Amino acid sequence: MPTLDWIGKKAVLNHHNEVPFHLLRCNPELSVGEASGNLLVQGDNLLALKALLPYYAGQVKCIYIDPPYNTGNEGWAYNDNVNSPEILEWLGRAVGSEAEDLSRHDKWLCMMYPRLVLLKQFLGPDGIILISIDDFEAAILKLVMDEVFGKPNFIAQLVWEKGRKNDAKFFSVGHEYMLVYALSVETLRNKKTVWREPKPGAQEIWEEYLQLREKYGDDDGTIERLLGEWYKGLPPKHPSKALSRYKHVDKYGPWRDRDISWPGGNGPRYEVLHPITGQPCKIPDGGWRFATPEAMQKQIALGVIEFREDHTQPPFRKAHIHPIPDELDDQHYDDTESEDEKGDDTNIGLQVMPSVIYKQSQVAIKALRRIMGENVFENPKDYEVIARLIRYITEPGDIILDSFAGSGTTGHAVLDTNSRNKISRRFILVEMDPEIAKRITAERLKRISVGYDWKDSKGIHHEEGLGGGFRFCELGPTLFDAYGQIRPDVSFADLARHVFFTETGQPLPGGVEENALLGISNGSAVYLLYNGVMRDSGNVLTPQILADLPSYDGPKIIYADGCKVGRERLRELGITFKQIPYEIKVR
Repeated sequence: MPTLDWIGKKAVLNHHNEVPFHLLRCNPELSVGEASGNLLVQGDNLLALKALLPYYAGQVKCIYIDPPYNTGNEGWAYNDNVNSPEILEWLGRAVGSEAEDLSRHDKWLCMMYPRLVLLKQFLGPDGIILISIDDFEAAILKLVMDEVFGKPNFIAQLVWEKGRKNDAKFFSVGHEYMLVYALSVETLRNKKTVWREPKPGAQEIWEEYLQLREKYGDDDGTIERLLGEWYKGLPPKHPSKALSRYKHVDKYGPWRDRDISWPGGNGPRYEVLHPITGQPCKIPDGGWRFATPEAMQKQIALGVIEFREDHTQPPFRKAHIHPIPDELDDQHYDDTESEDEKGDDTNIGLQVMPSVIYKQSQVAIKALRRIMGENVFENPKDYEVIARLIRYITEPGDIILDSFAGSGTTGHAVLDTNSRNKISRRFILVEMDPEIAKRITAERLKRISVGYDWKDSKGIHHEEGLGGGFRFCELGPTLFDAYGQIRPDVSFADLARHVFFTETGQPLPGGVEENALLGISNGSAVYLLYNGVMRDSGNVLTPQILADLPSYDGPKIIYADGCKVGRERLRELGITFKQIPYEIKVR
């Protein structure tokens, strides 16, 4: 496969391994609702990502980033030009003298590559990464993503149309892109992953139907008539109006008729007897939609096949706005445009999301200005669009990561999703600029969490908070000093997370306690003897301490300051001894 090369590439290919692990220190004064599980980290995102790995490696479901576009615009609050002092300083250290010869594209690639490699390590087996970009670097980013994530794991290149620019001299380029990659498309296929979103207006129809059903019981005729009157009474632009074809009602809810022929033609052809005439019904030109007579009979028994007056015309199938429960039906579902997969009871009137998104950029600008009371950030992303993508890809309990947090749009999107759906997803945000992180990102998240006042020409209004919150953290010192020694302020919990992660590649399971047995990975137990005082007898593996360790019937890896157990005895017990700090991986 062709690969992309650039000046400085060799220097950054393994740079992520050279980045030291830093401690994270939380700031209670800038935190809101610490028990929420959300995190905002201020610091260089390369260092911050490395610091977060021992906590979240392999646990993130969705990464969304809006990195610098490298347009050369120097006037933005969040500088999207790689000539910024922070990036130049980093390039000087990472790339060395070669940095003097780098073009803007080279610098951008040197900045992005190690960050993408680290981000990949956060994704779970079915994880997804989405990256916003425009024409300046879209083609190059696609090649880099193919290299880091693998070309087979490319899912889509979305287009976000933000509006026409009437001052353009040639074409109005009002769109951006969003590259979507999976950690493993094969895993998604094996899990039979299907993404769907509710059709606009479907929820309202279902709720109206439930109210009518509760009031009129089994009287489908009355419910159908009143549902039709409800449709007529809706405002012309109400989203449910477009779904008024779901005007019929049965025990499964509102339905519309759909074709019963095989998609694309060449379907199976078998006899289906009309229930009144007893004669075989006319077979659709494309053949039956259901592969076997048995599958067709199941649909008939469920009551989702509607026969015509006689056998001279094929029957039609019912397409319900709400999926029939799984235990009743494994084939029947609504497919307004194509074969939509059915979902659970929360997925009503499902549809696939298109690859082109239409949302005016001014909407996001006005929304942020209302929250903050003034213009504080140029060209923020639209939190409603990001929330839509989050709902589409993730599930309750998932973690969403954004390492180019900017104004905090991704955090806002997660909080909004949680509030609307009464479910819990968590976010991790990283913002490099301390001024932006404290004055804009954290302040925005605080206001939308607890509520805020805003004003217009009609006066002052209050917006209720969405709930939730976040912990505000900053990068602390590295775990190890310049001589490779453990810093005196490193706690057991700090070192335990580092030891377990570097040994296993996994975050430390559960909470960190003063327990020598850190966890078990790939059949081996990992132990750590450390009380914060080097050369202390409590950090030395002796026969007595070995006897007192939490038992495990299998191979053991024990980190300690020293060892007074003989090599032969260690071998008999299946113990691998590693001396701290020398045999702990520093980077």
